[in-house]
Amino acid sequence: MSSMETDSWRIQAIRGATTIAENSESAIRDAVDELLEALETRNQLDPANIISATFSATRDIDATFPAAIARTRPSWDSVALLDVQQMHVEGSLPLCIRFLIHAYLPLHTEVYHPYLRGAQTLRPDWCRSALTPVAALD
Repeated sequence: MSSMETDSWRIQAIRGATTIAENSESAIRDAVDELLEALETRNQLDPANIISATFSATRDIDATFPAAIARTRPSWDSVALLDVQQMHVEGSLPLCIRFLIHAYLPLHTEVYHPYLRGAQTLRPDWCRSALTPVAALD
């Protein structure tokens, strides 16, 4: 981006998470695709504007790398991707995949942090959509 373009853009961190029903490649693929689709659609985010994505998975997930799934999505092949294991805390949400993504977004954009499936319990305050009136959710 040129300096003129960056004057109306900012780097934003976006968080999100989901869960899977079982530790299988197909379950991980379905969940990661659903999570990234929500990220892109709800934030009107072009993957070309994503700087990096770090995926973490709880220790009970080892069938495939979430970043390997992300890499197969259109325009994600040039995004810097990293997988890490989520720190284990007794009693924490099992079978959970999280991400932290840094991307360029237009200034004054309201960011949607997708928390899907069982991961909605992690951040119920962020599960309210910017596109849905709050009154409709109560």
